[in-house]
Amino acid sequence: MIVRYYRADDVPVMRVIWNQVVEDGIAFPQLDCLTEEEAEAFFAEQTCCAVAEQDGKVVGLYILHPNNIGRCGHIGNASYAVERSCRGMGAGEALVSHCLTAAKEKGFRLIQFNAVVKTNAPARHIYEKLGFVTLGTIPGGFRMDDRYEDIVLYYYEL
Repeated sequence: MIVRYYRADDVPVMRVIWNQVVEDGIAFPQLDCLTEEEAEAFFAEQTCCAVAEQDGKVVGLYILHPNNIGRCGHIGNASYAVERSCRGMGAGEALVSHCLTAAKEKGFRLIQFNAVVKTNAPARHIYEKLGFVTLGTIPGGFRMDDRYEDIVLYYYEL
């Protein structure tokens, strides 16, 4: 498994993987999938993006950008997506680890996650294993199709 910064020719598969997570409706807040036209601009506007590659195939990605603006612009935020059939194979942890290094290189001092769904045990396991600190829980902060789930806030000091 290698993690590298994305290239323009990665965008079509990145879009598919991103949209899988949106369609699953259990981790990302977005309701709408990215179109081909939107995907190119979306990934380009991030501070940085990277992909996880297994045997020459892109199996996951992350986006990194400021969590806020101005006086809070030194705090980063990231999102991670792994292809459905490749989940549980180490891509998530590799992506998060790479992202932490990239965030520091880009000048961020902290990473903050605003809305990790409490039932997203694989993601939470990775964050806690890598040393993220839990800030608290927001009851019912994430709307699933038929119910509301709690969200957990995390931070990591770079």
